[in-house]
Amino acid sequence: MTLTSQQAALLLCRIPNLGPRRIKKLIDHCDGAKNVFKATLDKLLQINGVGSSHIKYLEGWKAHLPQLKKEEKRIKSQGLKPFIYQEKDYPLTLTHTADPPTVFFQKGTVNWKNPRIISIVGTRRPTAAGCRLCEQLLIDLAPYKPLIISGFAQGIDIVAHKKALDLGLETVAVLGHPFGEWYPPEHTKYVPALLKSGAFVSEFCSDDPFDRSNFLKRNRIIAGSAHATVVIESGSRGGRLFTAQHALAYHREVFAFPGRPSDEKRAGCLSLIKNDQARMIRHAKDFIQWMNWEEKAPKKNIQKNLFVELLPEERKILEQLEVASFIDEISLKCKQPIGSIASILLQLELKGIVRSIAGKKFERC
Repeated sequence: MTLTSQQAALLLCRIPNLGPRRIKKLIDHCDGAKNVFKATLDKLLQINGVGSSHIKYLEGWKAHLPQLKKEEKRIKSQGLKPFIYQEKDYPLTLTHTADPPTVFFQKGTVNWKNPRIISIVGTRRPTAAGCRLCEQLLIDLAPYKPLIISGFAQGIDIVAHKKALDLGLETVAVLGHPFGEWYPPEHTKYVPALLKSGAFVSEFCSDDPFDRSNFLKRNRIIAGSAHATVVIESGSRGGRLFTAQHALAYHREVFAFPGRPSDEKRAGCLSLIKNDQARMIRHAKDFIQWMNWEEKAPKKNIQKNLFVELLPEERKILEQLEVASFIDEISLKCKQPIGSIASILLQLELKGIVRSIAGKKFERC
């Protein structure tokens, strides 16, 4: 029996004590999920953290076929679309995170190639002012047609989803549990409208337990699938701060609304701003400016760069900057790791040929 990419990805997710970081390394190292099961022992052991117990599972994968067939039947019966890491339709934003979901399931349809993807997070018990702030932000951003990501939870999450739907924007709800149930149950009434103009996604299989820790785990998808994360209201602790930390680790922009020092609902926002982990914004105009969404004047032809001597790898990157691009987009097009791309971009900046702009994009000078 020859494994499909979907079957290989599902099997990899079930290897005990492996995790998405090492699975990503395995898939990258072997150039595809299917090839992991074809790789030699020596090749597999080249990955740090892959040991004998993991090898034993890979070698005995046929023992898990009944469970695999059951899961595939579930995917089909629920009308889910699987997105598999390293496959061509996998979201670019998630591709360039350290721990992307090996496979996630989607119900509904959205455009993952939207150049303006925002995650909006906040407390489950927002103030009326916080809800209005979230709604007004989306009203002002609506002309730019962003894709809105959140977690379908009580509070700011559902406010963001509902307002996005009211404005005709696509929205994605990232679940912290398998398909087959909706949590919280009182939000079930929003499911039809969201499926009509957006999608639900989950990385959890049908036999994954319903566990509170899964909601923290899913926060990395909320952060990693977006170009920027906006924190509306947050106390000094909570999942939305974990989402912000994930976004920072992925080199994405984080924004937060300030508040009074005595306001507990904004304590987390103030902490992010104070520690230079988030840019302070007062309204949508600040966000739009930082993300460089406004139309820019035509670029001038900079004559001084014509005679700068470039290395082959520098020329290759420069060819990808006909339009301003995120570093992960450049990395994918050049088929090089983000670390290498970042180093070359720095050299190009020093030579006055490339510059970084708001939104963590790069463009030709």
